[in-house]
Amino acid sequence: MSRSVAIIGTRGYPSYYGGFETLVRRLAPYLVSEGWDVTVYGRGGAVKPDDPARDLDVKSVLTWGLESKSLSTLSFGLSSTISAAKNKPDVALVMNVANGYWLPMLKARGIPSVVNVDGIEWERAKWGKSAKAAFRMGASLTARFADHLLYDAEGIAGRWESSFGRSGTVIPYGGEDPGPLPTPDGLNSGRYVLMVARFVPENTVEEFFDAAENLANEVDVVIVGSSGYGGEFDERAESLQRSNDRVHWYGHVSDDRLLFSLWQHAGAYFHGHSVGGTNPALVQAMACGAPIVARDTIFNREVLGDCALFAAPNSEQITDSIRSLISDKTLQARLGSAAKVRAAKYYSWESVCLGYQDLLIEAIS
Repeated sequence: MSRSVAIIGTRGYPSYYGGFETLVRRLAPYLVSEGWDVTVYGRGGAVKPDDPARDLDVKSVLTWGLESKSLSTLSFGLSSTISAAKNKPDVALVMNVANGYWLPMLKARGIPSVVNVDGIEWERAKWGKSAKAAFRMGASLTARFADHLLYDAEGIAGRWESSFGRSGTVIPYGGEDPGPLPTPDGLNSGRYVLMVARFVPENTVEEFFDAAENLANEVDVVIVGSSGYGGEFDERAESLQRSNDRVHWYGHVSDDRLLFSLWQHAGAYFHGHSVGGTNPALVQAMACGAPIVARDTIFNREVLGDCALFAAPNSEQITDSIRSLISDKTLQARLGSAAKVRAAKYYSWESVCLGYQDLLIEAIS
């Protein structure tokens, strides 16, 4: 008999919003190919059911919820958990500690849970005091009720061990080498600066934008991302593009081929994420061979090792580090090649998906 798993807490399958969604697009078809019955819960409007790359054997179930910055995760998580509890899969893979509130429902139905805790959500600057408190309580409930905890980095595992006394399994995100891709239209290979990020303060967006004002007088600056809700960062990106024709703001990019080519041909990729573990965009940038300047955090150093330059979160250091990289073709080649080798060794999707399957089987046993 086949095993069954419900995946709760993402925007659904197939969706292209963030790291969880990238993982699900890889993991769900993999589990199907290994004989699993896979149901992915999602949100209406967030999935692309007509995607030609979609695996039709992955069941996509859309549930109700409130589309708002503070309530979407909780509300969609509740409706998804109710449905999963009713259908009673062999195991539930739950993403995000906000869904810790609903884990008792799964436990009451005898459904073992594996929870990917994500980052330290209650420390993210984008959340207000109430939201941070809600995430912190969700984490406490996750620590109490989850059967198995999954961390995407050793640094996250250490925080949970010290804060909640819970150990778990470390499985990072994966990346893929796309092979040679053409340079994106209007850009010159190796001669532009790239940032790919959701527009939130902890991703060092403001500091990079300050640096971009100076850098755009010397080289092209490509910005990929948005807040998803509009606001001052989106307005700033639009203003930068309007005031200097060397600034190119793409907004959110769901076309993997375009995104991979942007990483592959960048002269310097700035990665400013600070609150989280193994970042999916960083791993994919490495797999594409991007020369990287990263914000100096324990998480980024864990992933990158000595394959990048590191900068403090201020515009001066970011500017100086990017300038030193964009002007040195030898350094670009060395860092890009080293990052690509490291990604292939430690962050392959094959090893990631196998790790998830092993943990799900352990949860059922």
